[in-house]
Amino acid sequence: MTFPVVGMVGGGQLARMTHEAGIPLGIRFKLLSETPQESAAQVVSEVVIGDHRDLETLRAFARGCDVITFDHEHVPIEHLRALEADGIPVRPGPDALVHAQDKGVMRARLDALGVPCPRHRIVADPADVVRFAAEGAAERAAEAGGQDDGFPVILKTVRGGYDGKGVWVVHNAREAAEPFRAGVPVLAEEKVDFVRELAANVVRSPHGQAVAYPVVESRQVDGVCDTVIAPAPELPEARALAAEEMALRIAKELGVVGHLAVELFETRDGRILVNELAMRPHNSGHWTQDGAITSQFANHVRAVLDLPLGDPRPRAKWTVMANVLGGDYPDMYSAYLHCMARDPQLKIHMYGKDVKPGRKVGHVNTYGDDLGDVLERARHAAGYLRGTITE
Repeated sequence: MTFPVVGMVGGGQLARMTHEAGIPLGIRFKLLSETPQESAAQVVSEVVIGDHRDLETLRAFARGCDVITFDHEHVPIEHLRALEADGIPVRPGPDALVHAQDKGVMRARLDALGVPCPRHRIVADPADVVRFAAEGAAERAAEAGGQDDGFPVILKTVRGGYDGKGVWVVHNAREAAEPFRAGVPVLAEEKVDFVRELAANVVRSPHGQAVAYPVVESRQVDGVCDTVIAPAPELPEARALAAEEMALRIAKELGVVGHLAVELFETRDGRILVNELAMRPHNSGHWTQDGAITSQFANHVRAVLDLPLGDPRPRAKWTVMANVLGGDYPDMYSAYLHCMARDPQLKIHMYGKDVKPGRKVGHVNTYGDDLGDVLERARHAAGYLRGTITE
């Protein structure tokens, strides 16, 4: 029997962990990586070095693959349409993926679907940002009285941003000038007064089967995900179910195949607003490797191959994921002795990356019945690996 070949575009840690999930199933992976040193290129047996922005490179890579999928959203949409015209299944397809590539397209489509989002619009220049801010101030004054200038405002380049890159919090017209220097459209959004950030992770297959993982709380530090708690503590059941149903609806309406992460704001008045979409395995779902019956990575593989999806239910009452960021202490391996001896249940996942300050180089998962204990174990392990905790 010949098992299928999954072509993965992008050699980062998401590709590495997706490949790992396919190994028990006998699934073969072929990787398109920018360099041989990329995280996934270190472990996948068949690696093509090339540029995902070059159509002929993509076409040559796709030969022999049964399906193409991604660990990032940066492949040009017109190239994906060309692959589909060549008869290569692309999952998620270009009609879906454009909503993760272009924030303007995403907002317009979510508006059309009636999905709640922060107030937003495309702005032309810094003066238009001032007008956008004033519009928000006028709305607030009409609703609750008082007056302000509408700042601060969030500005985002519509393409290419991630982990806080391509995102600015601006307080006046002078600060608003920076995003326009890139020469790409800029999206303005209100700065939401939220209680916390949540994420709803779902997986959908080509024939329409879909599963939803528990809604999680995602804690950010300097615009980068630091800790994920599954399930989100003290989230009312009705609100959690509404978020899951909204994510499933978005996946269906946008025709997503594979994993979809819907990043959310929970506001002080109890609303749930959509912040971002990611159509690939996502940092907010890394907890599923050890905390769910079927991980996000395994279900992504199943979905792109149109296999029946696995059970997304949690294995433990609480699971916490903490990202391991690079610091000034590069020898993380020597920290294993302490971390593993202190917590035999600890799960460490490293990405094979060179340690650089602030760089995501791995994550840890902990689980158990007491949330305080599970959080402390995850934070201690991540801090000790980084070198910020020494005992």
